[in-house]
This record gives sequence, C-alpha cells and structure tokens, in this order.
Amino acid sequence: MEIKGICPIAPAVYNDQGECDYEAYVSCCDAMLKGGAHSLALFGIAGEYYKMDREEEERLIDITVKVCHDNNAPVVISNTRHATEVAVKWAKRIEAAGADCMMVLPPFFLKPGAAELTRHIEALCDAVSIPIMLQYAPEQTGVGIAPEVLAGIGQRHQNLRYYKIECKPPGAYISKLLDLLGGNGEIFIGNAGFQMIEGFKRGAVGVMPGPSMFDVYRKIYDLIQSDDIASAMAVHDRLNAMLNHIRQDVEMIICYEKKILKRRGLIPSDYCRSPRHRTDPLNEELFDIHYSELSKYFV
Repeated sequence: MEIKGICPIAPAVYNDQGECDYEAYVSCCDAMLKGGAHSLALFGIAGEYYKMDREEEERLIDITVKVCHDNNAPVVISNTRHATEVAVKWAKRIEAAGADCMMVLPPFFLKPGAAELTRHIEALCDAVSIPIMLQYAPEQTGVGIAPEVLAGIGQRHQNLRYYKIECKPPGAYISKLLDLLGGNGEIFIGNAGFQMIEGFKRGAVGVMPGPSMFDVYRKIYDLIQSDDIASAMAVHDRLNAMLNHIRQDVEMIICYEKKILKRRGLIPSDYCRSPRHRTDPLNEELFDIHYSELSKYFV
C-alpha cells in the first residue's frame, strides 16, 4: 500500500504499574486511524522503543499489523537494532509479520562512520523485499549523513523508497535529496512536523508526528492539499505554539503526548517508564492554556 499523508508514531501504552496495556493500545491505534491518520509507525523514537523488552516488541509488532490492516491502513515498523547481523534477523521478522514498510534508524551508539552506516543500510535493503524508509535524525543520533550518500544507496536498492528527514533545518536537505533521487524516492517530514508546510511545499508526501494530535496534522494536511496555505499556516502556528512548549527534549514531548492522549480519552494512563521527564506546576499551567487553544481542532 502506498504510504503518504499523516503517519503518527504509535505510542507506548502502559497501565499505572508500568506494564504494557495491549487492549488500550489497540483501542488508541484504532481511534487514530478512524479519526484521520492514514497509517501508523511502530517503534519510532517518540514510541519509547528503547524502554521495551523483546517479548513486548514481538507482541506489539503483530498487534499493530492487525489493527492497521483491519482499518485498511499501511503499517511502518522501525528496525532500531544496532548490530547489522541482529538487524538483518529483525528485518526478516518484521517482513514476515506483514509490515508494509520497514523504517531503518541507522546505528548511532559510538558514532560509526559513513562507510559502516552505508553497509548496515544496504544489508537491510538486501534482507527484505518490502519498501524501506530511512530515518535521518542527526539531532537524536548525532550522526550526520550527506544527501548524496542517501541518494546513492537509493540508486542501488530499489526498495529504499522513503526517507524520513528530521535534520535542522530540513528544507534545503529535502530539496537536494529529491533532486538527487530524480523521482525515485519519497520524503516524509519528521521533527514533530515543525516544518511541515515548508516540507510539503518542497515536495514531501507525508509527515510522521507524535500520536496525540493526529487530527490536527490531518487538518493541516487537508488544507495544504486544497492549496489553502493561509488557513494551513494558521492551524500550524497554533500547533507549533504547543510543540514549542512541550518539545524541549524528547522525553518531555513523550510525557506530554501521553498527557494529551489521556485527556482526550484515548488511553487510560499517561504512565511513562523511567527515566522520564518530570513536570512542574508552571509547565502544567502553560500546557493547559495551549491545550485549550488547540483542542478546537480535535476530532
């Protein structure tokens, strides 16, 4: 299935004791897909994949494939394994589960060089036949990759079809990469969609934000598609005001994404596994103001 539009990162849903709440997870994913999300992505950075054990990951893969396909929506599953040999085995597991696309987060621990990163990515492209999305997130990983390198890998591997770009700033990088790809690849916008409108104007086909405000992103997307950029900018400005407050680091936005999901009735608990972000009364006071302003756009 073609992947485009709004593809939120699926949240890690826990109960108040910190155990995975699979039933609540399915309900949340179902609500997002019925409420405007075009697809879902599992094991994104905002989905706390780094706080889960193997058994939880295995179960979430199968559950997410089912809930997406039950809604006639594609599912993207990220392969975050650092060792190439392990990542290849995990890639085959992801493909066998029925994923429509595998996202690859390049290894970043101890900062491997460009040659090793390229070998890792190419090994995963060779390991499966499903489409692959390459996540370029230098702020989170500390690993910079030139667009020429990404385009070169794409030219050698036809199943590398998508690129999630979340460098800062992303605009020129997106334009350069699309030019190098020559129509043989599609761009997704990352970084919570801060530069969503610019990204789409430059030729992106989708955005991969956090899960809690999926319908706000869909509203902006629909306005962009109807070429009503002024209205899209008005909604996007309101969204960015919220993001500017809650996204001062990654653990902070994970915390507040769950607060929003709980307040909206999409999950029963906003529990985050430790180490986690701890809020304070002023953070909460300002969050309440932003939430009140933004909630008019919720489905």
